[in-house]
Amino acid sequence: MFDLEREQVEEKIQAFCQKNELPEIQLQWSWIPFSGHWGISTSLFALAAAEVRQKQLKINVPQRASELAEQAAAFLGLPAGFEKVEAVKGYLNLYFTQAEYARCVVDAVHEQGKDYGRLPSQHEQVMVEFSQPNTHKAFHVGHLRSAILGDTLSRILDFGGYDVVRANYPGDMGMHVIKWLWCYMNFHAGEKPESDFTKWMGGLYAEANKRLEENPELEADVRALYVRWDQRDLEVVRLWEETREWSLQGFYELYKTLDIHFDRYYFNSQMEKPGKVIVNQLIEKKIAQDERPEGAVIVKIDEVLGLEKEKYRVFVVLRSDGTALYATEDLALAKQKFEDYPQLKRSLYIVDVRQSLHFSQVFKTMEIAGYPWASQCQHIPYELVSLPGNVVMASREGTVVLLEDLIREATQRAYDVVQQKNPDLSEAQKRATASAVGIGAIKYPMQARENAKIVTFDWESALDFNGQAAPYMQYAYVRAGSILRKAGGAILDSILPDYEMAPAEVELIDIISRFSREVERAAKEYRPIQVANYTYDLAKAFNNFYSHCPVLQVEEPVRKARLRLVMATRQALANSLILLGITAPEAM
Repeated sequence: MFDLEREQVEEKIQAFCQKNELPEIQLQWSWIPFSGHWGISTSLFALAAAEVRQKQLKINVPQRASELAEQAAAFLGLPAGFEKVEAVKGYLNLYFTQAEYARCVVDAVHEQGKDYGRLPSQHEQVMVEFSQPNTHKAFHVGHLRSAILGDTLSRILDFGGYDVVRANYPGDMGMHVIKWLWCYMNFHAGEKPESDFTKWMGGLYAEANKRLEENPELEADVRALYVRWDQRDLEVVRLWEETREWSLQGFYELYKTLDIHFDRYYFNSQMEKPGKVIVNQLIEKKIAQDERPEGAVIVKIDEVLGLEKEKYRVFVVLRSDGTALYATEDLALAKQKFEDYPQLKRSLYIVDVRQSLHFSQVFKTMEIAGYPWASQCQHIPYELVSLPGNVVMASREGTVVLLEDLIREATQRAYDVVQQKNPDLSEAQKRATASAVGIGAIKYPMQARENAKIVTFDWESALDFNGQAAPYMQYAYVRAGSILRKAGGAILDSILPDYEMAPAEVELIDIISRFSREVERAAKEYRPIQVANYTYDLAKAFNNFYSHCPVLQVEEPVRKARLRLVMATRQALANSLILLGITAPEAM
């Protein structure tokens, strides 16, 4: 968008440089902050500096940049599509004509459709690892944020031109699994869940913890069972495989409901052996200290690096009895990812902020061990989800809100609203709309807060049709569709809105035009909140336009121009909602 206009200006600036025997440079353009007019700006400081060096001039660069900007502005005159050219302190500012800018934005949306806002290929592969639920435990609301943030970030990176690999790393082995197996073998042998797999399994996990807290002497039996697993005892392994599958089937169903998919699954049980190999290598290289059997295998990272001030602390990489820790497995996983994907440039981990020290230890240890890709690993931390009253989910105590229960309640609440607002819809339409609205209501709050801030989830704000919530944005999309249906068809021809546009009209066009810039920023900063806020701003601007700018009841050419703007808004809303993983319904 506006590439042609920019290229024409660049050609004239190059002609200006040739005429004045100035060095050739690559111009860098930026958008001028919107204040009623749209414009682009470029600095001539680099040109001035190059000329001063080339000609050995005795003049300071800022002064020369200002002179060149004034001369270039005079040389350019008023290029086609621009209403103003000015030189300001070494910068060349060009402002588009309002009507031409508006037409260009709206035309771009119509021509590009679902690809509007998509950035060109960055020729870079990025892996996003997210969700990482533990098998044999409840999948609760606390797990939701990693899944939602990871999915949205993957969508944004893909739309931003990156080759994205979506990875999941379920915790299918560890002390939590051994506790569950111990409880099952001793108190529930032979039982099978008939439905709600994750709920049933989460209940057994909470029961296991309660029994062990009441009878701490039984911990020895659990440790013995872990050793049996580590030695690949056939009975234990077979039971683990069967019950693990129960958990995974429950997870797959939830991902399907949430429209989340993965390209690659890793499991921590696969990482035990290769993790122990890496630990042995760390011992051989004198990076790790083996204090077994009295102690564990540890890496004193600060000491190895010669740091006087503690930063990384002591990193425990293997238990004293030789069984693996999460650290053991994470060392192997980091290595495995780059072996599986040799072109990988970045490996992102969407994991709870409480694991920040852990990942800094993992990445720094691999760097010390000589793995060149260690610096390409990055932890993207997020905060927890709490319910009103600061009730934070904890599957250990069983005080959890299960995700399937949350989805069920969200869908029912949304159905009640749809039934009230649009009772004439068919039952199938009501159900489909309720699902879209309910799941959108769950997803949006997870993204509308900074990653590092706690999300407090409550129904009143999540299902708000008049505030910063998914239903508000979905309803704006539906409202735009209603206007277009009443108009009786699409307006295909490009239209120059050469009338005095209303402020609400100008604001809406400006926000639509910013979409690709918001996507680019969100992709670079790993902040889905950029797109979440943008989508809300777009919906709010459209509702303001709807209130102040008649569409169907005005004369031509205003009617056609505004209809095309409504079409462009609807498409931009659809594209931004897709990045958030939220369905845009046809009716509400």
